[in-house]
Amino acid sequence: MASPLADTIRPDGLEDVVGQTHLLGEGKLLRRIVDSGRIPNLIFYGPSGTGKTTVARIIARKSNKKLFHLNGTSASTADIKEVIAETGGIDGYNGILLYLDEIQYLNKKQQQSLLEYIEDGSITLIASTTENPYFYVYNAILSRCTVFEFHPVEAAELERAVCRAFDQYRKLYSAELTLEDGVCAYIAASCGGDVRKAINAAELAALGAENSRITMEDVRQLSQRSAMRYDRDGDAHYDILSAFQKSIRGSDENAALHYLARLLEAGDLISPCRRLLVIAAEDIGLAYPAAIHVVNACVEAANKLGLPEARIPLAEAVIFLATCPKSNSAICAIDEALADVRKGNTGDIPSSLKDAHFAGAEKLGHVGYQYAHSFPGHYVRQQYLPDPLKDRVYYQFGDNKTEQAALTYRQHILQISQEKEKK
Repeated sequence: MASPLADTIRPDGLEDVVGQTHLLGEGKLLRRIVDSGRIPNLIFYGPSGTGKTTVARIIARKSNKKLFHLNGTSASTADIKEVIAETGGIDGYNGILLYLDEIQYLNKKQQQSLLEYIEDGSITLIASTTENPYFYVYNAILSRCTVFEFHPVEAAELERAVCRAFDQYRKLYSAELTLEDGVCAYIAASCGGDVRKAINAAELAALGAENSRITMEDVRQLSQRSAMRYDRDGDAHYDILSAFQKSIRGSDENAALHYLARLLEAGDLISPCRRLLVIAAEDIGLAYPAAIHVVNACVEAANKLGLPEARIPLAEAVIFLATCPKSNSAICAIDEALADVRKGNTGDIPSSLKDAHFAGAEKLGHVGYQYAHSFPGHYVRQQYLPDPLKDRVYYQFGDNKTEQAALTYRQHILQISQEKEKK
């Protein structure tokens, strides 16, 4: 069975790896570690198709250790025990290098079984994961490894890899391929920084070439939606949502629309709707209290319409929120209050505020409440917080027009109350 072109032309040396110059360029840390010949325990974290497996294989060949390769999606506890058993054998005299792909799929017990052997150096672990290792890798393993993050490959670097793939295809299969101008650049730009995806696209284009000529129309059909990196339960999902909210918070409607488009193009209508409601309360808040009503109307319209029409009210909500005045005073206030409650800073409710609508309330001391509406300005000074917190201030008035107007009103009714007390 013929191997895929991406596997056949996999680089043999670090100098041939596409991208990751922040790790593998001359003088960069990972490059220096590999060149030293003493390989520590490593975790490679990043999107698929960015060279994690390739770099791990190159390192393994340089290590002079017996190599085992397991994949977390299929490896069993028995497979791990089999690797461990080799540590005492002749073949494992120089140590064992275990390349563990997709480590996030191993359960805690499976990961723990490697600890002793990583600790004493009989197994050197190189693990890779597409998910954040600080969430998915057992902490004891993580503390014994150095994490290196791999980035999506820039289109300019990826273009060289695509051109090389076509050249190698010609040599391997004695093919007389001709390419329409722009083919390599288009594939590189449309594969989301994924080298494997780009080379697979080149191979498919070569296989489907009519009269040995690859046209722009061919690669457009192959590359439809392929630039999308999206997994509704993965890091990419939360990274996009994070960027979406931060762009609105930062009043950049153009960036926010870009991230909305990425969510919608992936068919995700629920996530942006939920996040927009959160943003209206968290980031616009009391600077424009009606914002949540406007956004809720847009969200309801979007859900009634469905995609693709839902993009219109959602775009309206995004632009509206990005251009609104901002205030986070509400979330700061409730988080301060929650912090006190979680620390046990509560205290007894003042007697005057306790329920007095029962016989015997007076005997229990549930008296002294002053009805605010009976006083000028509908306000009277009295203690509402428990004694241990009586001077606690959670809410700070924001510097926007709406909250400053509320502050002015508060100062006005306080002044009325103070004047009445003097009399």
